[in-house]
Amino acid sequence: MDSLFEKFKKKNNQITDLTQANGLLGWDQQVNMPLDGAEGRGHVMQTVQELVHDMMISSEMGQMLEDLKDFERSLDPDSDDARLIKVTRREYEKQTRVSTQWVGEYAMAQTLGQTNWEQAKAANDFKKFLPYLEKIIELKKQYAEFFKPYDHVYDPLLDDFEPGMKTADVKTIFKTLRPKQVDLIKAIREKPVIENGFLHIEYPEKDQMEFGVEVIKKLGFDFNKARQDRSVHPFTQGLNVGDARITTRIDPKYIGTGLFGTMHEAGHAMYELGYSPKFARTLLSNGASYAFHESQSRMWENLVGRSLAFWKYFYPKFQARFPSQVGNIDLKTFYKGINKVEPTLIRVEADEATYNLHIMLRLEIEIEFIEGSLMAKDLPEAWNTRIKEYLGLTPPSDAKGVLQDVHWSNGYIGYFPTYALGNLLSVQLWEKLSGEIPDLEQQIEKGEFGALLSWLRSNVHVHGMKFEPQELSRKITGSPIDPYPYIRYLEKKFSAVYGI
Repeated sequence: MDSLFEKFKKKNNQITDLTQANGLLGWDQQVNMPLDGAEGRGHVMQTVQELVHDMMISSEMGQMLEDLKDFERSLDPDSDDARLIKVTRREYEKQTRVSTQWVGEYAMAQTLGQTNWEQAKAANDFKKFLPYLEKIIELKKQYAEFFKPYDHVYDPLLDDFEPGMKTADVKTIFKTLRPKQVDLIKAIREKPVIENGFLHIEYPEKDQMEFGVEVIKKLGFDFNKARQDRSVHPFTQGLNVGDARITTRIDPKYIGTGLFGTMHEAGHAMYELGYSPKFARTLLSNGASYAFHESQSRMWENLVGRSLAFWKYFYPKFQARFPSQVGNIDLKTFYKGINKVEPTLIRVEADEATYNLHIMLRLEIEIEFIEGSLMAKDLPEAWNTRIKEYLGLTPPSDAKGVLQDVHWSNGYIGYFPTYALGNLLSVQLWEKLSGEIPDLEQQIEKGEFGALLSWLRSNVHVHGMKFEPQELSRKITGSPIDPYPYIRYLEKKFSAVYGI
């Protein structure tokens, strides 16, 4: 049996190696590749993804999983070996439902979609992106059909990003969350408006980049194992526990875009670099889910980066870097400014109180895409109507509206709910770790983040994909993903900021 399991692990290694190669191709596309290289790159990525798919669904893999059943039953069900078999079997069972032809078409659609979205956004031309979006939506509909019967047609797409989560589960959570956040926003609107114009003035790009690097280095971002570049939309690509890539973008007239975006992506990267080395070159060397991934990025961005304790340490350094912008702005004013609640058109720049409304809007649209009740050509009108309904705003252009996010061009329909779920999970984890690190706030005030990162490494990162997300949430916090800790957090924080 040992020889069979070693053969199984070798196949796992090969699949993971090819998946990482494909990830590197995708990173290069968004960071370095010239625009005209999209079709050629699409063929390469199509070939690699087809190879990965064929290896995963091969009769050899199926037979190994069958022959390993007795061995699996003899193991502790929580052992690394048992979990590797379980996770691989789950992936095998999912991928055997999907045709290799579909995998190839989807890979090409993703590659062309990404490049043409970039061009369409730059030109503020939704029609340029439309045929690529239509192709992606059609392919995602086909994908859902591979998984009949389902409780809801959106379930198979959501499951790719949040294993075990159902559309009904997300709707139930959002049904609890939305009225609480709307009530909070209404209460805030009755208070005096916070001034934060000092954030929306000229900040030299070079200084923004350098300050962002200074911050994430202090948080624990290791440039011997990671790098940062620039891209149209910030993203993270983890390749292995010694190589994670992040990107950022800089708005020369708003400091928050680059700074908080850099902290967000650093959170993703530090998760990627924290998987157990024992899981290297296996399917376990991945995040438990995208909600867990977003819990890490949103935690560093918001619970740390928008906290008063964080700025007690960093604000003098920030003032020294940008004396003409904030030299005469006191810490309290600055802290309130970065936490101002004000609906914005751009999701990644949204404050914590309104951010989840952006996600709920996108979830509604994605479900209607897949159900067939919303056609891609009608998306700009639908988007603008929902933005007005949810946030009281009207986009002046598609570039600041329906074209702002990269996800649909990459085929990531099913991803958006995990941002809101990650927000909830970040606070659940924070409540737990704060109890175990009682002087955490004092440590952050002194610029010490080692204990925080160590706790996350030991309790979250090291497990990789070993446990399903709700299972891991229970192991760490004692409950599945729960909206109430996040609601309490928002109410406490913004009651203090606004004097509610």
